[in-house]
Amino acid sequence: MTTAITILENQPALITLAVLIIAVGLFITGALAPELTGLLSVALLIASGVLDPQRALAGFGSPSLITLMGLFVVSAALFRSGALDRLRELIASESIRTPRRLIALLGLVVAPISGVVPNTPIVASLLPVIESWCHRRKLSPSKVLLPLSFATVIGGTLTLLGSSVNLLISDISQQLGYGSLKLFSFTAIGIPIWLVGTTYLLFAPESLLPDRGREKDELGGDRNRIGYFTEVTIPKDSHLVGQSIHNSRLQRRFDVDVLELQRGRERLLPPLADRKIEPGDRLLLRITRADLLRLQQEHTVQLATRESGLTAKYSYLKPDEAQKTVEVLLPAGSTLAGASLRELRFRQRHNATVLALRRGQQTVQERLGQAVLREGDVLLLKAPIDSIRGLQASNDLLVLDQLENDLPTVRRKPVAILIALAMLILPTVTPLPLVSSVLLAAIAMVVGGCLPPGEVQRSIRLDVFLLLGSLSSFSVALQATGLADVLADGLENFLTGWPTYTSLLVIFLSTTILTQIISNAASVALFAPVAIQLSTSLNLPPQALLLTVLFGASQSFLTPMGYQTNLMVFGPGRYRFLDVTRYGAGLTILMTVMIPALIIWQYGSS
Repeated sequence: MTTAITILENQPALITLAVLIIAVGLFITGALAPELTGLLSVALLIASGVLDPQRALAGFGSPSLITLMGLFVVSAALFRSGALDRLRELIASESIRTPRRLIALLGLVVAPISGVVPNTPIVASLLPVIESWCHRRKLSPSKVLLPLSFATVIGGTLTLLGSSVNLLISDISQQLGYGSLKLFSFTAIGIPIWLVGTTYLLFAPESLLPDRGREKDELGGDRNRIGYFTEVTIPKDSHLVGQSIHNSRLQRRFDVDVLELQRGRERLLPPLADRKIEPGDRLLLRITRADLLRLQQEHTVQLATRESGLTAKYSYLKPDEAQKTVEVLLPAGSTLAGASLRELRFRQRHNATVLALRRGQQTVQERLGQAVLREGDVLLLKAPIDSIRGLQASNDLLVLDQLENDLPTVRRKPVAILIALAMLILPTVTPLPLVSSVLLAAIAMVVGGCLPPGEVQRSIRLDVFLLLGSLSSFSVALQATGLADVLADGLENFLTGWPTYTSLLVIFLSTTILTQIISNAASVALFAPVAIQLSTSLNLPPQALLLTVLFGASQSFLTPMGYQTNLMVFGPGRYRFLDVTRYGAGLTILMTVMIPALIIWQYGSS
């Protein structure tokens, strides 16, 4: 009651709380893209007079955010130069024959790499390699893709460079007057987390990872029947005209499921086996990628080539040497989510034809052009090579297939590796600030020919820049208005009489749960200023509370939305929502028990 009265008597605190509630609501519902929600919050805090423009926008010029921008450039150069090709070759080698061996490689090698390279491009790069590995060994991708995501999440807390959230917490620490974090500030805690997490990945019961089947590759083999959803129309001269769906050449040659038949304004649903096919009929099909690619060469049906307009036009899609078929994923935060292909005018906007849509285990009943896209959807596109390269620079889509000529000559690989190592070593052994080291490395990558100058701007994630820059204003507002103190007092009263370990456990678990609802960056920005006020009562330095919040937001293993990489593997692995929870619950319990103890071990004597 006292807390509520205090907030009501403090107008700036009341405004900040209202903006906070609006932002959390938008983060949860996804009505606005996360970065737009962040910008709206900054605008409201400035317009209401809670913060002056200089303080509200200070996050956009923070050393941590500039460091992250430089790190995007360095990471892009490492991938473009083929610096991680050896890892891809190792995964594809004959020495990695079983899922357990592959998971061991992910935990022992990929996880440490994600400690210095952002995990999103690592997963995007390795995803097609691991899927190919599964196809060759006739294994379901669902047996190894969640471990890939979890391994990169675990490794992301080894150094300050492992995740954008690490840099955000460093920025918040500096803005609140506690100084920025160093490159290896939490490595002593991150290493036990990495070792225990890898042990869990290796020895967790195989039954926790479901077998969701697999699709065949283009060379043949078994496949899972849950595939892509696409739409075809029947031309007047088609051999299918007059045949029933069950006896048609379409079903004899291609093992497809006909989910809907549209004839004029009439919509016919299964059972459709005895329905006679007529010219102009539109069929909604469920089909695998391999059969869909073969279907393109058939002249008995036509595939849609336009997603916009009231009347969709169709034409034959014939093989074209200048075009390539690729899979693309809608990542978390994609501005394309929530709109249909028709509304987006996708083909005109990206010069790419959407052939089909895949949505995990779900059935898409809408027509292709009218289906509302969601985060985690996988689209099968056909487009010119140049258009696909343009998609690779988009923050709204992740290209899951590798283009043959994407990487420059391998002679730049040693240069890229040396520059990256120097970037890590110089701030450790010299007074050189980390931001300077990263920026120098970014410039050296371009000068050294590891990354074309034109790719620098494309490699920088503008959505991440806007989100993190705007979210730091929340921490400043919570502190400046006294709202953080009020909320901390309420939390302190709740934790009165509790042991330090239990209090940290509550803070860690609360942040972890909040991260399943909103982004981890938002969780850190909102919870860090509150938790840090408890440092005196818990007899711990402020940094200990900051790291508790950081690890709580980073160790996200319960939902597909909890972390970007979880969502990236969700569709390709054909997982269901509870698959992630089932596999990640044990790891979450381990981290919840272990991390507060590590925090006390590291800072308890301070």
